Amino acid sequence: MADEFIKGLGILTGAGLAWLVLASWYRTSSFESTKQLIEPLSAGATEGIFNIIGVTLMDAFLWFALLGALTFWVLIPAGHQIMSALKERRNAQ
Repeated sequence: MADEFIKGLGILTGAGLAWLVLASWYRTSSFESTKQLIEPLSAGATEGIFNIIGVTLMDAFLWFALLGALTFWVLIPAGHQIMSALKERRNAQ
Protein backbone atom coordinates (compact mmCIF):
# COMPACT_ATOMS: atom_id res chain seq x y z
CA MET A 1 0.00 0.00 0.00
CA ALA A 2 2.92 2.34 0.59
CA ASP A 3 3.95 2.19 -3.05
CA GLU A 4 0.47 3.24 -4.21
CA PHE A 5 0.51 6.11 -1.74
CA ILE A 6 3.86 7.45 -2.92
CA LYS A 7 2.89 7.08 -6.58
CA GLY A 8 -0.30 9.05 -5.95
CA LEU A 9 1.59 11.65 -3.96
CA GLY A 10 4.20 11.98 -6.70
CA ILE A 11 1.54 12.47 -9.35
CA LEU A 12 -0.34 14.96 -7.19
CA THR A 13 2.72 17.05 -6.35
CA GLY A 14 4.33 16.90 -9.79
CA ALA A 15 1.23 17.66 -11.81
CA GLY A 16 0.04 20.09 -9.14
CA LEU A 17 3.26 22.05 -9.40
CA ALA A 18 3.00 22.17 -13.18
CA TRP A 19 -0.62 23.35 -12.91
CA LEU A 20 0.38 25.95 -10.32
CA VAL A 21 3.08 27.40 -12.59
CA LEU A 22 0.83 27.56 -15.64
CA ALA A 23 -2.16 28.89 -13.69
CA SER A 24 0.01 31.63 -12.21
CA TRP A 25 1.00 32.70 -15.73
CA TYR A 26 -2.44 32.60 -17.30
CA ARG A 27 -4.91 33.16 -14.44
CA THR A 28 -3.29 35.82 -12.23
CA SER A 29 -3.70 39.42 -13.33
CA SER A 30 -1.90 40.97 -10.36
CA PHE A 31 -0.44 39.97 -7.03
CA GLU A 32 -2.90 42.23 -5.22
CA SER A 33 -5.87 40.29 -6.60
CA THR A 34 -7.92 38.18 -4.21
CA LYS A 35 -8.79 35.71 -7.00
CA GLN A 36 -5.33 34.50 -7.91
CA LEU A 37 -5.21 31.21 -9.86
CA ILE A 38 -9.00 31.10 -10.30
CA GLU A 39 -9.60 34.19 -12.46
CA PRO A 40 -10.82 33.79 -16.02
CA LEU A 41 -8.10 33.50 -18.62
CA SER A 42 -6.28 36.71 -19.44
CA ALA A 43 -7.04 38.47 -22.72
CA GLY A 44 -4.07 37.17 -24.72
CA ALA A 45 -4.18 33.61 -23.41
CA THR A 46 -5.77 32.18 -26.54
CA GLU A 47 -3.61 34.02 -29.08
CA GLY A 48 -0.70 32.10 -30.51
CA ILE A 49 0.16 28.44 -30.58
CA PHE A 50 2.29 28.45 -27.42
CA ASN A 51 -0.42 30.12 -25.36
CA ILE A 52 -2.97 27.58 -26.58
CA ILE A 53 -0.57 24.75 -25.69
CA GLY A 54 0.02 26.29 -22.25
CA VAL A 55 -3.69 26.64 -21.49
CA THR A 56 -4.37 23.10 -22.70
CA LEU A 57 -1.53 21.71 -20.59
CA MET A 58 -2.78 23.66 -17.58
CA ASP A 59 -6.15 21.90 -17.77
CA ALA A 60 -4.52 18.53 -18.49
CA PHE A 61 -2.20 18.81 -15.47
CA LEU A 62 -5.09 19.69 -13.17
CA TRP A 63 -7.12 16.65 -14.22
CA PHE A 64 -4.06 14.39 -14.20
CA ALA A 65 -3.25 15.46 -10.64
CA LEU A 66 -6.80 14.86 -9.39
CA LEU A 67 -7.51 11.63 -11.25
CA GLY A 68 -4.01 10.21 -10.70
CA ALA A 69 -4.18 10.66 -6.94
CA LEU A 70 -7.73 9.29 -6.88
CA THR A 71 -6.64 6.25 -8.87
CA PHE A 72 -3.68 5.35 -6.67
CA TRP A 73 -5.31 6.25 -3.34
CA VAL A 74 -8.84 4.92 -3.84
CA LEU A 75 -9.41 2.83 -6.96
CA ILE A 76 -6.35 0.55 -6.88
CA PRO A 77 -6.60 -0.22 -3.13
CA ALA A 78 -10.34 -0.86 -3.55
CA GLY A 79 -9.54 -3.24 -6.40
CA HIS A 80 -7.04 -5.08 -4.23
CA GLN A 81 -9.62 -5.38 -1.45
CA ILE A 82 -12.24 -6.71 -3.85
CA MET A 83 -9.83 -9.23 -5.35
CA SER A 84 -8.73 -10.49 -1.93
CA ALA A 85 -12.37 -10.79 -0.77
CA LEU A 86 -13.24 -12.78 -3.90
CA LYS A 87 -10.19 -15.00 -3.39
CA GLU A 88 -11.16 -15.67 0.24
CA ARG A 89 -14.73 -16.42 -0.81
CA ARG A 90 -13.53 -18.85 -3.48
CA ASN A 91 -11.22 -20.60 -1.01
CA ALA A 92 -14.00 -20.89 1.58
CA GLN A 93 -16.26 -22.78 -0.81
